[in-house]
Amino acid sequence: MSLVFHHTPERAAVWREKFAHARPDIPFHVWPETGPKEDVRYLAAWQTPDDLGTLFPNLEVLFSLGAGIDQLNLANIPPGVQIIRMVENSLVEGMIEYVLWAVFSFHRDMFRYARQQREHVWNGSHNRPARLYRVGVMGMGELGSPVLEKLVALGYECRGWSRSRREVAGVTSFAGEAELGDFLAQTDILVCLVPLTEATRGILNRDLFEKLPKGACLINCGRGGHLVQDDLIPALDSGQLSQAVLDVATPEPLPPEHPFWDHPRIFLTPHIASAAQSDSAAEVVLANLRRYEAGESMTGVIDTGRGY
Repeated sequence: MSLVFHHTPERAAVWREKFAHARPDIPFHVWPETGPKEDVRYLAAWQTPDDLGTLFPNLEVLFSLGAGIDQLNLANIPPGVQIIRMVENSLVEGMIEYVLWAVFSFHRDMFRYARQQREHVWNGSHNRPARLYRVGVMGMGELGSPVLEKLVALGYECRGWSRSRREVAGVTSFAGEAELGDFLAQTDILVCLVPLTEATRGILNRDLFEKLPKGACLINCGRGGHLVQDDLIPALDSGQLSQAVLDVATPEPLPPEHPFWDHPRIFLTPHIASAAQSDSAAEVVLANLRRYEAGESMTGVIDTGRGY
């Protein structure tokens, strides 16, 4: 009964040491090394090899190395294999830090000041308190809810939207398609943290932008597939949106000729908002393995029907 790790050599070195200390009874292989393929019961990967069922005929658990599973080809994963997404504190902490930075930067006009600096313009404005900004977070799950809690504590007027109703103290909650319009109409700063599924692919589009108050800010730190790229620049050029902060794109990286690179109201970051730390991620998987072997429920189990 062995585990195959399919990611970078740097991460593999940390995981190998962790497993050697905590579970020397589980043979640990780093792809493309696999050991006897029929012995592989566990795979930890960002993306999976092709022909997974043929390659590892006795695979039981696939541990995704990301907070989501949209990077995985679910059609390639045999029925009966449990899929587990990464639930780890550094993912949450990193996302909180990124969203706070983006919200603060819009709230305090830092994006405008950066544009002014390039133009050699010195023009300040009066600061507005946080309570005058309505921040809406799409997705109230493992990442969205802690983000909202921190924004509430900092004085922002907060709203949350999700497919099913969630409750977070101090947050006005909206749920389902029927309430999305009301949520958007009351949102000055929109943060996208919903999982990428067929239902949410392309959700950030012209129709959605038009439901926001004029001059709203978009912060997408979900997935590139959430955004209809051709709809963003017209919304910015018309003033319907006044700023976009994008940590994700399709493809990644964007090609050098892509117009997002040079648009003055788009701030790009290279998918760095949040990432699991190698040592703590290994500990999360080790804990889940102990639960699995004891017949207990693991954390982060994916419902493949919902896609998250």
